[in-house]
Amino acid sequence: MTAILGAGISGLAAGHYLLRKTPTLPLTIYEATDRIGGWIRSERSPDHGYVFEAGPRTIRPKGPAASNTLELIEELGLTDQVYSISSNHTAARNRMIYAKGKLNMLPNSLGGVLKTVPPFTRPLYFAAFHDLLAGRSKTALTDESMYSFVERRFGKEIADYAVSSMLCGICAGDAKQISVKFLMKDLFEREQRHGGVIVGLLKEALQNRKKKQPQSVKKPATQMARLADRAKAENWSIYSIRGGLQTLPETLATDLQAKGASIVTGTKFEELTFDGDRVVLRVDGKEQLLQHLVSSIPSYKLAKHVQKQHPQLASTLSSIPFVDVCVINLRYRRGDLLRQDGFGFLVPPIENLPILGVIFDSCCFDMDDNTVLTVMMGGAWFEQWFGKNPSDEHLLGVALEHIKKILHIEQQPDSYKVNLLRKCIPQYTVGHQDRVKAIRAYVEQHRLPLSLCGASYDGVGVNDVILSARKNVETIQQ
Repeated sequence: MTAILGAGISGLAAGHYLLRKTPTLPLTIYEATDRIGGWIRSERSPDHGYVFEAGPRTIRPKGPAASNTLELIEELGLTDQVYSISSNHTAARNRMIYAKGKLNMLPNSLGGVLKTVPPFTRPLYFAAFHDLLAGRSKTALTDESMYSFVERRFGKEIADYAVSSMLCGICAGDAKQISVKFLMKDLFEREQRHGGVIVGLLKEALQNRKKKQPQSVKKPATQMARLADRAKAENWSIYSIRGGLQTLPETLATDLQAKGASIVTGTKFEELTFDGDRVVLRVDGKEQLLQHLVSSIPSYKLAKHVQKQHPQLASTLSSIPFVDVCVINLRYRRGDLLRQDGFGFLVPPIENLPILGVIFDSCCFDMDDNTVLTVMMGGAWFEQWFGKNPSDEHLLGVALEHIKKILHIEQQPDSYKVNLLRKCIPQYTVGHQDRVKAIRAYVEQHRLPLSLCGASYDGVGVNDVILSARKNVETIQQ
């Protein structure tokens, strides 16, 4: 038998790809909580026409990992439930940051790059000149923080306002701690090879032109590629699933159970022992002998269960930090409260505020005649602002104070939900890729029948964790 730890989206996806590979495989998925879906959690209010999302709410459609997710959605029969937002939609074009006491619209066209747009004091194209003049790093680097790299190559304003706020939205992280390889690995490696990002791009473009490019053979479209083709043709910016993103893990779970997999929630994961080429798993007082174990649970949780037998592995697993995030959903029974439509705004850490940003949900999706907002707070700065155990009342009060200050919404929400998500997002700090390599090298060297997938290792987005599941279970020898 094979077992999977965790019934979040990555664990469920791992089950999907295992059964696609070996349909008769006896498979059990163990989940400690009483629900499936992990951090994807949609609270639906169909009578009032809105959805609260405690975690992710949208998915990006571009890139190989995104195409893989769209393929999965097709396989599950959810194509008709996809709700897409095109690149010319207001929510795609209007993205803001709150800086210097006001909301500032980020450039969404070439014209915006060529002129000075607050909070920046120079046109953004000056960043390219900064890179050309910066020269090579003083010493060869294998990694550095995102902030350090961007400040060196493109200037302090880009680091403070653009990149730092972007990381608040992606992983609630501090750009001065997060590895440049998290989002800018290619740019960093070009700089190290060629002495600059722009120089590297130009050199590689020239080299590629000189190489004889073979005629590409157009592959016949497969049924599973249709949604990705449609996303490209219709120029999607983001998309979600009708009824909330939780529809995706719910459908995955139903499909897995229909194929014979067992999903057990509310389980107590007690002990894990590796015995030669087998795994002994004790769950709810019962021992299971497994051929293989797939762990999609956070690295720090797995570390506790391998500590006794493999302390070196446990130490590396534990070295991946996580942050707490408070997500507060607000709903007002008026659809005209926002002075500026858009996706929402982010707050760069240089502003020294407790909120990371606000998403304008009702601008992105049809919420009937409601204004629905999501306030994100804390992250890398959670304890600094809120201490160890803040009350829901205090967290809500801070959120409403900043909604009033920034968006000028003075009325109380008609409904709300405070979600305190403890240790919800792993932080890919400097050296993260080396840590993950060391973890997987240890597993391979000791021939442990263990596969690792999920947000702790290969990316924190929905696309990332689904592809992580696929790649890491497809190599399992059954």
